[in-house]
Amino acid sequence: MASKQDARADAPRPSEPDRELARWQELLAQAGRELAEPLTTALERVATLTTTGRIDRAGLRTLLDEVDRARQAGIWCQQISRLASGRVRQTHERVHLTNTIQSVLAHRARELQARGIHIVQSLHELEVQVDASMLHGLLNALVEWWLGCAQGLVDVRIDTGGWSDNASLVCQFQHRSPDLPPEQHNPALDSMSWHLLDQTARTLGLVQQRKITASQVQLRLEFPRAAHALVANVGGDTPNAGFADSINSKPLAGCHVLVMAARRDVRGLVRESIKSMGLVIDFVNSVADAVEFCQEGLPHGIVFEGKLKTPAFMRLVESVRREVPEFVFIELLDEGQAFEISSISPTGMARVGHSAVATSLPSALVYELTRIM
Repeated sequence: MASKQDARADAPRPSEPDRELARWQELLAQAGRELAEPLTTALERVATLTTTGRIDRAGLRTLLDEVDRARQAGIWCQQISRLASGRVRQTHERVHLTNTIQSVLAHRARELQARGIHIVQSLHELEVQVDASMLHGLLNALVEWWLGCAQGLVDVRIDTGGWSDNASLVCQFQHRSPDLPPEQHNPALDSMSWHLLDQTARTLGLVQQRKITASQVQLRLEFPRAAHALVANVGGDTPNAGFADSINSKPLAGCHVLVMAARRDVRGLVRESIKSMGLVIDFVNSVADAVEFCQEGLPHGIVFEGKLKTPAFMRLVESVRREVPEFVFIELLDEGQAFEISSISPTGMARVGHSAVATSLPSALVYELTRIM
């Protein structure tokens, strides 16, 4: 009589289309959960508010958090759809993988510390041939995944095996206390942030391997190591069109920008000028609101109305730049068509005149943000 193990061995393995269908079914189910759960509790809270006519500050903050969670899940769905569409054209270039990892970790340090997550790094100096903006998106998705499921220490290292020309970014962490009874699977490991990370890696053409035990998880992302060899392959008098001519249609998609503007017309002008860039945008009306916003986590850049450039705002600038020295600030001047990048501006911040916002603000964001990615 055949054993159960023999029966499993003899069972037909699912085909690649079947595996892909199962992956998208799982993703769709997860998207539904991450949209429905916070919106359901938010709806219950609003129903209570309409009945009593009252809500305290803590309740309002919880309501905002629930709506924001659903909004973030929706944004991730859009990003995954764009990445999977096959229409993302990548610009391959030599990128310092080590410096990029360290830059992202420095940028997200406050959020990681707030969750009690500590990073242990073992990183060799390494360059890879990859699309720079997509690498930045991949690493931010990796941090989002950690924020949702990692506990305590996260070990991050770069492995450079001698058997191939590839190098791997490896992270390992505890996702559940070993003292707890083992469960079949920790659902936090398969959140929308994981699906975004997974799809970004697939679009980049990286080889990935995830190993999960009762309390630990290890993720390995394999990158092209020999950047010089790849450059040689596309060099010469006639550059390879697949590299030289390709350009990402939304190079800043997924980047988070905070807009600080007191005037409604300015907020509307900014929103209209950058609505097609795929950015995640939040608006605040005052310096105090911006300070409170940044206490929870830094965006990638701040666009601010010049009239709000007060001593309190400059203290915020100093505080942010102590953490991220090259953090992007773009000042919106009250009038004129000025457009100055940070490297030539006397203030060390990019500046865009009111009349030039529609045409120059997108260029300023692309230049300033891609410069630090």
